[in-house]
Amino acid sequence: MNRAMLSVALLLGHGGAWAAQSADVLPPALNNVSPLAGMLQVMLGLVLVLAALAATVWLLRRFAPGAAGAGGAVRIIGGVMVGPKEKVILVEVGDTWLLLGVGGGQVNALHSMPKPENAEALTVAGVPPTGFAEWIRDAMQRRKNG
Repeated sequence: MNRAMLSVALLLGHGGAWAAQSADVLPPALNNVSPLAGMLQVMLGLVLVLAALAATVWLLRRFAPGAAGAGGAVRIIGGVMVGPKEKVILVEVGDTWLLLGVGGGQVNALHSMPKPENAEALTVAGVPPTGFAEWIRDAMQRRKNG
């Protein structure tokens, strides 16, 4: 009998004769181990395994190949949800800004324009100062009108 089985048996209240028989089989060093210490050891082991798993997942996400994009050639400037599954994204590719509609399993180019001279001033944390939603609405209105 091992120590874990003995601990479970004692915790379940079946300690009687079976535990006494098991105590004879255990080495002398394990005869004095309390069930609480055994459960604490199991719980500590579980916490360590879960922490190692979480650290591994974090490292894989952080250093996954392809996570950096195409060498920084494509950068998302901003985006806004326009429906439950649809969104409009402004993407910078080289010296061009592309307005993309994403939804329904497809990506459509809505508008393209050269990167503005004052692009860094326009984008603070990826959002133009007037608000990205208003900017897209104005761009879509200009596209409709001509």
